[in-house]
Amino acid sequence: MTIHTLLVANRGEIALRVFRTAARLGLRTVAIHTDLDATAPHVRAADAAVRVESYLDVDAVVAAAVAAGADAVHPGYGFLSERAAFARALEAAGVVLVGPSAEVMDRMGRKDAAREIAVAAGVPVVPTGEDAAYPVLVKAAAGGGGKGMRVVRSAAELEEATAAARREALAAFGDDTMLVEKYVERGRHVEVQVLGDAHGTVLHLFERDCSTQRRHQKVLEEAPAPTLDEATRARVRQAGVDLAAHVGYTGAGTVEFLLDADTGEFYFLEMNTRLQVEHPVSELVARVDGAPVDLVELQLRVAAGQPVGLAQDDLTLVGHAIEARVYAEDAYAGFLPQAGRASLVRWPTATSAAPAAGPAADPRGATVVRVDHALADGQVVSTAFDPMLGKVVVHGPDRESARRALVAALDRTAILGLTTNAGFLRALVASEEFRDATIDTAWLDRHELPRPEESQARVVAAWTQAMLTATSGTGEVGDTGRARSGAGPFHADGFRLGGPPAPQRVGLDRPVVVERAADGLRGAVDGVRVVQLRAEHHTVLLDVDGERLEAVVDARAHEVEVVLRGQRHVFRRPDPAADRGPAAGDGTLVSPMPGTVLDVRVVVGQEVAEGDVLGVVEAMKMELALRAPFAGTVTEVDAVAGRQVALGATLFVVEAAPDAPGSAGTGADSAGTGAPSDGAHRDGGAR
Repeated sequence: MTIHTLLVANRGEIALRVFRTAARLGLRTVAIHTDLDATAPHVRAADAAVRVESYLDVDAVVAAAVAAGADAVHPGYGFLSERAAFARALEAAGVVLVGPSAEVMDRMGRKDAAREIAVAAGVPVVPTGEDAAYPVLVKAAAGGGGKGMRVVRSAAELEEATAAARREALAAFGDDTMLVEKYVERGRHVEVQVLGDAHGTVLHLFERDCSTQRRHQKVLEEAPAPTLDEATRARVRQAGVDLAAHVGYTGAGTVEFLLDADTGEFYFLEMNTRLQVEHPVSELVARVDGAPVDLVELQLRVAAGQPVGLAQDDLTLVGHAIEARVYAEDAYAGFLPQAGRASLVRWPTATSAAPAAGPAADPRGATVVRVDHALADGQVVSTAFDPMLGKVVVHGPDRESARRALVAALDRTAILGLTTNAGFLRALVASEEFRDATIDTAWLDRHELPRPEESQARVVAAWTQAMLTATSGTGEVGDTGRARSGAGPFHADGFRLGGPPAPQRVGLDRPVVVERAADGLRGAVDGVRVVQLRAEHHTVLLDVDGERLEAVVDARAHEVEVVLRGQRHVFRRPDPAADRGPAAGDGTLVSPMPGTVLDVRVVVGQEVAEGDVLGVVEAMKMELALRAPFAGTVTEVDAVAGRQVALGATLFVVEAAPDAPGSAGTGADSAGTGAPSDGAHRDGGAR
């Protein structure tokens, strides 16, 4: 068959990525969207668009494909990409799914069934619960990507952990069947990118390492895997091919393995019957005649019934690639989901886009930056979809050059208006542990990266505010930092104008003294020497006590926002007249994130002990238990199961018992830290 019109049953960066290849191939493209996404980037990028009530509505999406005259549907990842019912519905409507058959999805989509198939294919599997002592891993049989998964370290934890995993799995997959397997404490996640066609060809496009995870959600991915010896590497790749061939796989898929770092043994985990979020790293290292592969193009070729057109020997591995997933979450507050309007967005300049846009590497061995995203200035990020905002991917001639280039690229990633994990990613990639490839799948659950220190960002904020105060309201700061005529992004924003150079007292989160020389380019902030090198388009480049700092700054009436090395810092001016609300320790529990009340376990008048769960809030696939900060009586319950709540909304109030010890706080969990106590943030994509 020939594909003329392609509908992408997804949104965000993956929809845009598929559209790029489709456009290069001359295909007509069709987007689907909900009301919330009516003007989203993927809708604007397509040749046509169809409204649907939900991205998860099989009947509506199939009807949209038929109405649009689509020959084929690319599901992306997440949403309906691994739903056999969707594949069958498309087939019944005469539309081709860019992916494997419904039968293969049925067989490989369930971990219990996939495990049996792996055994039959001669692929090693993880010992089951009956054969393994604690700790064990309880996980959903029907799903993947970290959903419905809990680590259990003792029999006492098993019941509650299983119940939480069942609830999560039922909501995500409609099936709460659980598996219990050996939990490998020091494991590495290694996966093989496979590709098969209907003509008997099954290839691998080398392997990826996705060991840098937290709570089973991938954070960084790279190719090739940096710690494998060549014998193990060959065995892992062959195991992926053997399993795909055994099941008759067609299209692009991923076979995931867990490598025990202590023993060197590897075990089959699951097969993802779709394109993966991390597919760009494979595209950047896998070459045919020196050119990068385009996995989406190969998917479309197979979907049209054509041979892949490649043999294993045609593929060569060139260099090293690393991907960082940028999420709307606060990595230094328990990875809590964030929402809001992205006022300013700065992605690093791509030196290569997706393969559809051109070559992926400089023949001279230079590093290359690729950015897959769908976020721009002014867009609203909600909790209705997965929190991934984009992916920053770098390719280099070797791992260390790629790692250094990724640090630099994340330095140039700035999202203002809401908190993201970009600063956390930057710190992680720059760490000795990642440099030395010693991070295993549980490393981030055992270690905490310190929150970036604010002093340098405060210097940037204070200097910029002083500059704006002294700059004409109609002036723009040029390359030298001197005011020039014409409106621009660094206008005074309503601050006082003019005045001779003199020490200024700038009000941030605390008073800061700024001294500026007559030329406005030299001075000091709280005695720290500053030289202004550039200031334009909300970006400032300063020499601060001998160190060059480049930051994106947004100064408004009551706060100055700075993104430095990817990390967002907000300096709010105190308002003496503001109502400061209840003091810490008064027993008020507020929602630590915008989301939905999942469960309410108490009523007014009920006595509770310290640490008792009062309710559960869910957002972006993270469950967060709110616990009593001390023993006492519940005096207010403003939470209703199923109701949407805003960040900071009061949900419960507990009055301390007369003999109760001091309160531990008013936030989520017993310590009020906002860190999830028994939730799990799961792997995702642009869902």
